[in-house]
Amino acid sequence: MTRPVLPEQKIHSDIQATVAQFNQDIVQEVQLAIAQHQVVVVGMTQNPVVKNVRALLSEAGISYHYLEYGSYFSQWKRRLALKMWTGWPTFPMVFRDGVLLGGCKEVKALIARQAI
Repeated sequence: MTRPVLPEQKIHSDIQATVAQFNQDIVQEVQLAIAQHQVVVVGMTQNPVVKNVRALLSEAGISYHYLEYGSYFSQWKRRLALKMWTGWPTFPMVFRDGVLLGGCKEVKALIARQAI
């Protein structure tokens, strides 16, 4: 899979540090959780799809670590850093063994196939 990402040489040198450091604390927090836990769910409050995937995992007997960042009305810029890092456009983001599985629909399909 090749995902287009703007090459560093195509980003003006005056803003490279800003781009590189954009909310890196949230990315590092998720990376640390992924390194420490087999399954990690990244979500936000007020999002029913996040609640659904957590319920699916619980019903399947799969324990997970949950990280929550804001709501529809808060922390959207911080969550944007995660979308830019993963390339995944929505929440939840579900990781297993450091691999991004996708969101609720993808996890539901993996559980149905017993592939998670």
